[in-house]
Amino acid sequence: QVQLVESGGGSVQAGGSLRLSCTPSGFFNNIYLMAWFRQAPGKEREGVAGIGHDGRTSHADSVKGRFTISKEGGKNTLYLQMNSLKPEDTGSYYCAADLRPRLFSSPPLSTDHYVYWGQGTQVTVSS
Repeated sequence: QVQLVESGGGSVQAGGSLRLSCTPSGFFNNIYLMAWFRQAPGKEREGVAGIGHDGRTSHADSVKGRFTISKEGGKNTLYLQMNSLKPEDTGSYYCAADLRPRLFSSPPLSTDHYVYWGQGTQVTVSS
């Protein structure tokens, strides 16, 4: 079992920056996949960025060049550095993880690849 706790959300103006963190706890040997998802009101949850056990990353086209996913290996703490934020980035941001030992050429950004989810942290970007 893995518990995930997100932090770092808030309200910023367009063009601003935020850094999200996700801290896992529980009993596990390795976390093979971690990712950030977001969900705006009335919309489906969408993948933002993912990172594999080997450090490979993937980013959704909508955030490439603005957001960067990273992980502190020793503690499995996950980060999402968000720069040049836009109003359309507004939503609840969720951390996700999976313990199954799989390798991907590009970490997947679909919800069905992840078993464990955090409660989310709100990001609001005003114009």
